[in-house]
Amino acid sequence: MEPVLIEQFFLGCLAHASYLVASDGIAAVIDPQRDVDIYIDYANEKNLKIEHIIETHLHADFVSGHHELAERTGARIYLGQDAGATFPHVAIKDGDTLQFGNARFDFLHTPGHTVESACAVLTDLAAPSAPRAVFTGDTLFVGDVGRPDLSGDHTPQELAAMLYHSLHDKLLKLPDETEIFPAHGAGSLCGRQMGSERSSTIGKQRRTNYALLARSEEEFIHLLTDSLPPRPEYFGRDVELNRQGASSLDQLAAPKPLSAPEVLRLQSEGAIVLDTRPAMEYAVAHVPGSLHIALSGQYASWAARILGLDKRIILVGEDADQLRESQLRLARVGIEHVDAYLEGGITGWLKGGYELDYIPQVSAQELADLQDQEKDHIAILDVREPGEVALGALENSIRIPLGQLADRTSELDPTKLIVVHCKGGYRSSIASSILRRAGLREIADLTGGFDAWSAAELQKTPLAQ
Repeated sequence: MEPVLIEQFFLGCLAHASYLVASDGIAAVIDPQRDVDIYIDYANEKNLKIEHIIETHLHADFVSGHHELAERTGARIYLGQDAGATFPHVAIKDGDTLQFGNARFDFLHTPGHTVESACAVLTDLAAPSAPRAVFTGDTLFVGDVGRPDLSGDHTPQELAAMLYHSLHDKLLKLPDETEIFPAHGAGSLCGRQMGSERSSTIGKQRRTNYALLARSEEEFIHLLTDSLPPRPEYFGRDVELNRQGASSLDQLAAPKPLSAPEVLRLQSEGAIVLDTRPAMEYAVAHVPGSLHIALSGQYASWAARILGLDKRIILVGEDADQLRESQLRLARVGIEHVDAYLEGGITGWLKGGYELDYIPQVSAQELADLQDQEKDHIAILDVREPGEVALGALENSIRIPLGQLADRTSELDPTKLIVVHCKGGYRSSIASSILRRAGLREIADLTGGFDAWSAAELQKTPLAQ
């Protein structure tokens, strides 16, 4: 008798994990990403029929593919009864079960991250003495728990109290050896201290997860709600898209080429020129006023945080495949007004007779020299998150997290050279483009970021804490 199959699909751009669980030729997909071909192709390869789609909650940081996957496979969608979903689904509640082959799911209502959150406990009936795994959604992560601020009807403190009881009264009652499979990993906006491991066990999390080590409900609430980072504005919009069920991706037309004059005209009317090339290529030459988010990193989530979901976007990329990939990644977070790109890229812009802009780069050694020679005429802008800054920072640096920078550029002195840095250079390139677009001309990007500065050991005094 073959054990129940568990296959994880990890989407690095969004730090999102989804799963396919199969037994006896039947499969369930848990927390699917928006582009669902990966599940259908995998099922076809393994001769499986997808009959069930389990959503642990209404996701806020990405658009789910549950609606399209159900339409294409005929599968039923299972979602917590308090979700208020408007599409056909099975409203699950505490104690409900789902069984196919040797796979049995027992559902736990685990409110806290959201009011409808549910976890699915998997028992392999070939070895039924103890649950094999639990799919925890955003309730319990490796090293963290879900953020408690996604409800318009409950305060973060109320949600944190619910989460405390969901964890201690339900999940932590499972055996220590039960594997946990969460919906996100390190880098997700749904938690603060997620580990890099893609799975764990109840026992390991009981021993090591900072939130589970809280000695009381009150301490737990403070841990989760004190200094809670701002909730990205697009979260609420994605929840509503998921509550209604998003349209199929095949309804998105491929981006069309626009000449440089057309791009310039649309840019003057409010369209965003979004450059997705590597940071150094953008720094050397780019369309004036364009924003930069490299396709290589957590592109989609940064785009949603900085641009919102409604701006018309004109892409600048390297080739047709990357332009299409860029459009797909944006659609995963609900950005759909991506119907054009700059024809010929930067070469096309030059052929149109238009000038290019650039962002100066400085090395760690050059920054050290500037601090010695021009100390009163430079400002160092650190765009990392507070948790990163707490581990070490350049003395007298200005600390503005990247997600808040667009609204706080007025705090910067335009008469000084602003040297921007993050950890390694990805976010500082985004930040530099935001500053330049805001009209700040005297800016430079620290090559290699804080990592390069630390490695060079140039700081004359201990790193500021």
